[in-house]
Parts: sequence; C-alpha cells; structure tokens
Amino acid sequence: MKLDRVFIEGLKADALIGVYDWEREITQPLVFDIEMATDIRPAAEQDDLNLTLDYYAISQAVLKYVAQSSFELIESLAEAIAALIMNDFGVSWLKIKVSKPGAVPEAANVAVQIERGND
Repeated sequence: MKLDRVFIEGLKADALIGVYDWEREITQPLVFDIEMATDIRPAAEQDDLNLTLDYYAISQAVLKYVAQSSFELIESLAEAIAALIMNDFGVSWLKIKVSKPGAVPEAANVAVQIERGND
C-alpha cells in the first residue's frame, strides 16, 4: 500500500561538521529536507494530531540532535537523523536530504540524499 507523505522542508540548523581542522572550530549552516511516509487518514478523520506525524516535534528533535552532534561527514549525519526519526517517531520510510551550502564556494549547494525503510 502506498502511504501518504509528511514533509519538513528547508529546516535550518548550525552544526559542527566537516573534516578540515578549521571546520572543527566553527559551526556551519545545514539545511534538511525530510519526507516521511505515514497514513494520515486516521488523523484526518478525527482531526487529531496524536494520530499523525507531529512535524513540529520531529523538527525539534532533529534540531536538538544536530546541535549536540559532531560529525565529519554529512553522510554520517544523514544516517543518524534517519535512524532517530524512524526509531523515535515510528516512521517506516523516509527520504532525507542534508545540504551544506557554502561547502564549495563555486557551487550553490552540496548535499546528500538517502532513503531508508519501506513504504
């Protein structure tokens, strides 16, 4: 069965991220785009937030995790965020894109995108 999607787009967070020595001394901006599969019908029928994915709670959990993290690679951070959302919020499938604008001065953006789980 195909499930509905809940999106969090353009979630901005400053992170200690990078492989170079200078990157280990500053925070850098990251942008998260998250797509999650769920069945929204029960929530829609009862107009009840408890029956769907709470995008505010998920956003706050991601922001808190990022603020406390210290990865070298955005790939590692993407995997950790995916695991957090799937484990803590019962998401069976998600797609997450982690952007690191400014990482390559000549590029508008660099990013990784992963998909995990089954929808």
